[in-house]
Amino acid sequence: MSETLFSKIIERQIPADIVYEDDDCLCFKDVNPKAPVHYLLIPKKPIERLVDAKSEDQTLLGHMLMKASEIVSDAGFGDAFRLVINNGPGAGQSVFHLHIHILAGRTMGWPPG
Repeated sequence: MSETLFSKIIERQIPADIVYEDDDCLCFKDVNPKAPVHYLLIPKKPIERLVDAKSEDQTLLGHMLMKASEIVSDAGFGDAFRLVINNGPGAGQSVFHLHIHILAGRTMGWPPG
């Protein structure tokens, strides 16, 4: 995987407003938020898209989902939030480093887009 904006954030080459970090993932505030709470949760392991994840990434992906729930709960929105993973340019992915959008703090409509 080539270097991305997110890999530069992981390496602290670019500043970010980090809200959570552990050995496997990093969560920071989106610089262009679409909701009062809009975080991006990324794996430290370079995975371009969800479809590029391998069977050995199952534990990491499960960990990230559990952490997303914990992070949004810590922000005070534990029972009303949305998680979004865009896969590929046709789905709106613009940074090719897997990431989960965590959105909360407003009523979400359906369908989303």
